[in-house]
Amino acid sequence: MNSCKVASSWMLKACIPFFILLAMDSPLFAQAGAATPVVESNTVMWLGVFAVVAMIVLGGQFIALVGKTFRIYELSSEVNGKHKDINWNAINGMIFLIALVAAFAGIAWEIDVHGKQLLPPAASIHGAITDNLFTITCYIIGFVFVITHILLFGWSYFYSHNANRKAYFYPENNKLEQAWTIAPAIVLTVLVIFGFFTWRHIFNGDELKGRKDVITVELTGEQWKWWARYPGADGVLGRKDYKLIQGGNVLGVDFKDKNSYDDVIDKQGDTITLPVNRPVKLILGAKDVIHSAYMPYFRVQMNCVPGVPTYFYFTPTVTTDEMRARLGVDTFNYIMLCAKICGAGHYNMGRVIRVVTEQEYKKWLKHLKPWYSIPANREQIKLTEDKKRLDINKSLALTAN
Repeated sequence: MNSCKVASSWMLKACIPFFILLAMDSPLFAQAGAATPVVESNTVMWLGVFAVVAMIVLGGQFIALVGKTFRIYELSSEVNGKHKDINWNAINGMIFLIALVAAFAGIAWEIDVHGKQLLPPAASIHGAITDNLFTITCYIIGFVFVITHILLFGWSYFYSHNANRKAYFYPENNKLEQAWTIAPAIVLTVLVIFGFFTWRHIFNGDELKGRKDVITVELTGEQWKWWARYPGADGVLGRKDYKLIQGGNVLGVDFKDKNSYDDVIDKQGDTITLPVNRPVKLILGAKDVIHSAYMPYFRVQMNCVPGVPTYFYFTPTVTTDEMRARLGVDTFNYIMLCAKICGAGHYNMGRVIRVVTEQEYKKWLKHLKPWYSIPANREQIKLTEDKKRLDINKSLALTAN
């Protein structure tokens, strides 16, 4: 009787990941993962989630109801003097076996329906490495999950209590314990080592040091937008200091550094443009609160912390046009999202990433004007600096008096 409750409870718990994945099947996640536009509304989505939850709950209640029905039948037989023993152990074992089959069927359905939405196609070099590591990990975990649950529920069925059979007391087995301790340790060590080298590939960029084709792009998060700064012809970004943020100098660029004279600051555009098959070092920062740059197709995510620059390396391998042709979606665009809830306008932190050919990138960069070369910008900075000096002089004069 208790096994009925256990089985129904286990079925409900086993389906919790399905509810989470169904809830994630929203337009936001579909933006990152689906190959085709999603027109399903949030209302329809949540109706689907509640329908699945209701079916699981009702299924568990039905199992409990069947168990109670059998119990009532047994008690009524005793009252009428026609006692009939029901083999509850065999029934409970069968329920465990049914629960196992039902759970595996649900998992297979979930993988088939929503599995392709977990990760969109990778469009960077280390993205393919990350996907490979993720796939291997899933296969290993899935194999262990299947084997352990078959043993757990299968034992409950095949070795349910039998009055004609006596259980063997098996106190310990050192070799068996060593095997199931050492084997997972070896597997986890291999996975950690592969993960370590993948991490170094993304954040250290050791193999990129000394290469002249590495592009450095700086992104600065602000409530609620992104600023992009590109190096000019010299390929070097000028120095920046948050103490210099004022008036027209919205990023605190040190314009006493000659390397900053040809830097391009994208103030109005909503698109980040990058060339294909060229390594990119993305330097990240923030002006107010913590933001987080998340690029699902490139498998990169990094927090943007005020006053503490962070960075990562990645190399785009598929242009936007090529990905559109691959997915069959003419309106597709790579997108960067903010993965930190940064305030009321957090939803507005999305930005398009355009990956183009080398020729298109050079043509695009050639037509951009360095921010400092625009007279109005220089004049605004000069006026702000003059006002700041005037305020300092007034403060010193008041202090002296």
